[in-house]
Amino acid sequence: MTHADWLLVSGERGNTATRLDRRRPDGETWSRGNDARPLVHGAVYFAELLAGITAMRAGDLLLFTDWRGDPDERLDGPGTEIGAILGRAAERGVVVKGLLWRSHLDSIHFSQEENRHLGEEIAEAGGECLLDMRVRPGGSHHQKLVVLRHRGRPELDVAYVGGIDLCHNRNDDATHRGDRQSLPLASAYGPHPPWHDVQLALRGPVVGDVEAVFRERWQDPSPLSRSPLTRLRSLAHRDDTVADTLPPQTADPEPCGAHTVQVLRTYPNRLLRGYPFAPDGERSIARGYHKALRRARSLIYLEDQYLWSPQVVDCFAEALRRHPRLRLISVIPAVPEQAGWLTLPMNLIGRIKALDELHRAGGDRVATYGLENHAGTPVYVHAKVCVIDDVWASVGSDNINLRSWTHDSELSCVVHDERPDPRPPRDPGGLGDGARPFARDLRLELMREHLDAGEPGEPASDGLCDPVAAFEAFAEAADALDAWHGAAAAVHGRRVVCAATCRRTCPRCSGSSRPR
Repeated sequence: MTHADWLLVSGERGNTATRLDRRRPDGETWSRGNDARPLVHGAVYFAELLAGITAMRAGDLLLFTDWRGDPDERLDGPGTEIGAILGRAAERGVVVKGLLWRSHLDSIHFSQEENRHLGEEIAEAGGECLLDMRVRPGGSHHQKLVVLRHRGRPELDVAYVGGIDLCHNRNDDATHRGDRQSLPLASAYGPHPPWHDVQLALRGPVVGDVEAVFRERWQDPSPLSRSPLTRLRSLAHRDDTVADTLPPQTADPEPCGAHTVQVLRTYPNRLLRGYPFAPDGERSIARGYHKALRRARSLIYLEDQYLWSPQVVDCFAEALRRHPRLRLISVIPAVPEQAGWLTLPMNLIGRIKALDELHRAGGDRVATYGLENHAGTPVYVHAKVCVIDDVWASVGSDNINLRSWTHDSELSCVVHDERPDPRPPRDPGGLGDGARPFARDLRLELMREHLDAGEPGEPASDGLCDPVAAFEAFAEAADALDAWHGAAAAVHGRRVVCAATCRRTCPRCSGSSRPR
């Protein structure tokens, strides 16, 4: 097996204007020698991010992009509000630069004021944070990255990429009792919605790739918005609308691990004047999935916030039709985040169509699950993770929907471990690729949590290495939980309809994979 079997080679990104594929003299479109660690849950990520920012010194460089930023969101208790932490870093002489999506109006449930306030706090401390509305009409900047570069201490350099915003709701942990600083979701999630999410911590040469993603956007000379009304509003608020010059990018950190990482993105094809780094847009996330799915033979494991565009799931369906041994497990929110009389049907229609297409292609080889905590409250799945045959693993900001693959800006990292995994089955796909520790360990960590399957080394945990056993374990766990709910409902005189076929196809009553 070669990297070219799974990763995009030169020309396959579909965007020759980006500097990403020209950064290395050997022409490789990925970086070798990295250390990638999954940070499962916002509490884990926030605690590590807090420690990293606090240790930064004058002359260090901190870069970040975000969809939403709440300045009062605490990283780890009182006194660790993200706005204050970034502000204190700037006051110490750290070069702090941020790009926040300007957002639509708060009156239609978006984040315009929150993002402005975070930018103001950073600016008052000496940093710079721009409100970026260089998107397609109706689109958003959805990338979530943080880069910490250390002058004279490159061994400390780290980049974070994934699904976790620096905002309310995200600071949850494995107990899934929810962030105490919460924004409301559908009433089923309660006052503090339980939240499941994943971020990657990246060390090694890939840090330079992630920094290059930020720099391309920062150095875009286009106005931050084309709207005359938005420009007038920026003038009235005295917003910073011109990016200051960044210090020159330093050499990439030295290799420090066994992981090859490829950075993938989505940028829309903006009308009139496009992005200078993607004049016709970029669809490398979609292209990366299409290429990897052509080698899928055994198990696709998905965690996704939406999974609701039939046009996008078609490539998954085609893989299921081609290979009769291939199975798909998807973990999604049991209840959409918006449950109004108009928004709930709109959210469900796309999901139902997508799941129907997958089931037509794969039948009982396709299973979809929701999660709940031990109190019986649904867990909102915000993670964007895909593992294919324990070889190819992707973590990013992109969902399995049309917006993420075509319309919004997104950022994802694909990780391929150079080391073979000795645990059986050693080659689940049967193509000679061999299972890889990073992809398998990521899948197992997530499955163990959802199944309450114990720690590594325990029989119930180790048995999940086998794709068929893992598929069956999810079904058995969901059956057990459905039976528990059915018995409880019968005791209280209520009727619950959640048969096996309904659990795998109905987005409203999909079985949870957390047994009692």
